[in-house]
Amino acid sequence: MSSREPVKNEYLDQVREQQQRLEVDLKARKAMAPAQMQAQNVLPMRRAAAAAVAERTGNAVDVRITGFWRWKTVIVPPNAYVVHTRRGHAQPLHIGLGVSFRFDPALDSFIVAPGAMQTIIINAHCICRELQGLLVQGYVQWIIEDFATAYRKLDFTDAEDPMRVVNVQLREQAEAAIKDKVATMSIDAVLSDKQPIIEELTARLRHVAEGGGGGDKGLGLRIVTVQIKEAVVSSARLWESLQTPFRSERERVARLASLGTEEALAQRELEVEQTRERTRLESDGELAMLRARKDAEVYDREQAERLRRQQREEEAARQLAVERQQSALQTAELEKARLAVEAELTKLKQEVEAARLKRDALARAEVSDVQSAATHRQAQAELELLETRQRILNGLTPANLQARLVELLPDIAEKLPKPNELRSVSIGGSGGSQDGQGVATLVAQMMALVNILKADGAPRASAQVVTPPEAR
Repeated sequence: MSSREPVKNEYLDQVREQQQRLEVDLKARKAMAPAQMQAQNVLPMRRAAAAAVAERTGNAVDVRITGFWRWKTVIVPPNAYVVHTRRGHAQPLHIGLGVSFRFDPALDSFIVAPGAMQTIIINAHCICRELQGLLVQGYVQWIIEDFATAYRKLDFTDAEDPMRVVNVQLREQAEAAIKDKVATMSIDAVLSDKQPIIEELTARLRHVAEGGGGGDKGLGLRIVTVQIKEAVVSSARLWESLQTPFRSERERVARLASLGTEEALAQRELEVEQTRERTRLESDGELAMLRARKDAEVYDREQAERLRRQQREEEAARQLAVERQQSALQTAELEKARLAVEAELTKLKQEVEAARLKRDALARAEVSDVQSAATHRQAQAELELLETRQRILNGLTPANLQARLVELLPDIAEKLPKPNELRSVSIGGSGGSQDGQGVATLVAQMMALVNILKADGAPRASAQVVTPPEAR
């Protein structure tokens, strides 16, 4: 028994898997028949006849069926092909692009297919002349040209996608054509030039789809375009081996170019370094000469500046001496002028003081005269007042005095405090028979009464005034 394990054929597994997938794809998924749908309908006929209900078929094309029972209408979109047949009629009643029609479910049948261009993606696993695996990727675009021929030869009855079975069939034919062509080509030819594959694939598909000419119309289809996008080597090791020569050549060229560049750069760097060193030396010499020249200029400038400063200092000293002498002369002249001004000011002050003293004396004399006149006028006024008072006193009679005292006695009595004891003072006597003496005596007695009241204290004493007979 051999210890070596059998080698697994991956390519054979891929072929078997694709074959199984193809068998499934070639089987169209049929939609439920209308009779079965009516049998499963549990709604009463009365409700179905009440209103027209819009229905949709299971087809991928947006076809609407309106109406009820056996009086229905199929509305086909303008970008879809339709074939309408009826029992008992050998030819279709309606066929064309975007044709709508009356439909009787008990007698009629129809097929709808999209009229838009279809695109088939192709991934063909091929074997080239060197027995190496290649994956060729491309696409085919086709469109229905004669639907009257296409619906008889192709299967558009798939419920989800009417074009699915046709696309699968065309894809299988395209993959077979690509594999046949790649088997006769080398791997380099396949990778570098894909035009032979495109020409072979286009010719085969057009012969199948469009017919061979004459009365043969093929499948009623038209191939729009065929393109090969890419060819990929299945083995990674082989792909690396195919890229190695080119990469090595590119690396050699790049290395030689790099060496040439490095040599040129080294030579250029040497030249630049020599030029830089030469320039640096020349620059150093020029800088040294320039520095010496600048130092000499600086020294000359400093000496000239020092001499200029010395001359300026001497000139300033001489000018300062002259200015001091002139300042001394000006000071003497100013002092002389100051003394003269002070003498003049002293004289003026004396004159002003004399004038002031004179004005003060005159003012005092005037004030004295004014005071004397005021005193004289005041004395004269007092004499006139005394004269008037005396005249008034001389004009008073005893009767008037007594009447005046009698009027004032109640007020005096009201203003006196409440007496604690009673004393009696007798006012009257032997004053003589003359009126003047009686009045004098009365006044003297009244003054004595007031003095008594002040001496004894108002709260403790009260006096009773007894009017003499003469006063009554």
